[in-house]
Amino acid sequence: MDVEIIELSPDRLPAVVDLCRRALDLPEDGAEAAAILDALTTRAAADRPVVLLGAVRGAELVGALVGSVSQRDARLGHVDLVAVAPETRRRGVGRALLTEAERRLAGLGAAELLLAGNPPYYAWPGIDVRYTPAVCAALRLGYRQDRTAWNMTADLSDGSPALRSTEAAERRLAGEGVTVRRAEPADLAALATFARATFGGTWDGELAGSVGRPGAGAHLAERDGEILGFAAYGSSRPSWFGPMGTAPAAEGSGIGGVLLRRCLRDQAAAGIGAAQIGWVGPVPFYSGSAGARIERVFFLYGKAIGG
Repeated sequence: MDVEIIELSPDRLPAVVDLCRRALDLPEDGAEAAAILDALTTRAAADRPVVLLGAVRGAELVGALVGSVSQRDARLGHVDLVAVAPETRRRGVGRALLTEAERRLAGLGAAELLLAGNPPYYAWPGIDVRYTPAVCAALRLGYRQDRTAWNMTADLSDGSPALRSTEAAERRLAGEGVTVRRAEPADLAALATFARATFGGTWDGELAGSVGRPGAGAHLAERDGEILGFAAYGSSRPSWFGPMGTAPAAEGSGIGGVLLRRCLRDQAAAGIGAAQIGWVGPVPFYSGSAGARIERVFFLYGKAIGG
């Protein structure tokens, strides 16, 4: 196929959103294409180099790729999203986009390219196993699967265990001197410090994308001004829950379940019918606290690039 790989300017983002809505086969992905692209480009560009490539045939956009450099390790590049128009698949468009992404990201200093999410802003942990053409393309281009990740789904319809009351648990916690409340922008600095010191990683960045933003939010638990835990949602897009964490000294207190369900109730009140709990670690906790189930499984791939 006669296509040209170009760098896309921000004014082409609406066309990329339209392409993603057509190209992403899973309905929930296509429906949230605008929010996904905003997180991966506009917001992500504030703290990491972002590469936005397009495949064009004449004036028609037939493919797009978003890549970035890891905020934590500049030797790691990420492919955050690849979309190819359904009518042009299996004609080398995806290969051309990935090959150019490898060249661009190597030029930015990356020695390894991951087909995996780049927190704090990411579309998915990796390639959903149901996107078979993407899995095949990764293997043909020499990428190796090195990890598996999964999301859980919490049903937010009336009567769901995810929405059961937390009033009794909150009264018990109050009797122990623990206050549970919605996080406000003034809390962000203390939350970020707690997240970095307790868990490391990029959760402070995800909290910044949740606290005080439309379609997003967070709740926290504290005692005598000391944060004991938090839960957040909406950083990547409105239907996604996470991150959340409880101080080791407060584990087993029930704080986590309270914070989780407070957030899920917010999402239900916003009209969201099911929440995606992204990149899950403690499966039994989410199953027991919210009746969540494993629903999406992702393969994560890597490949050495550059020198």
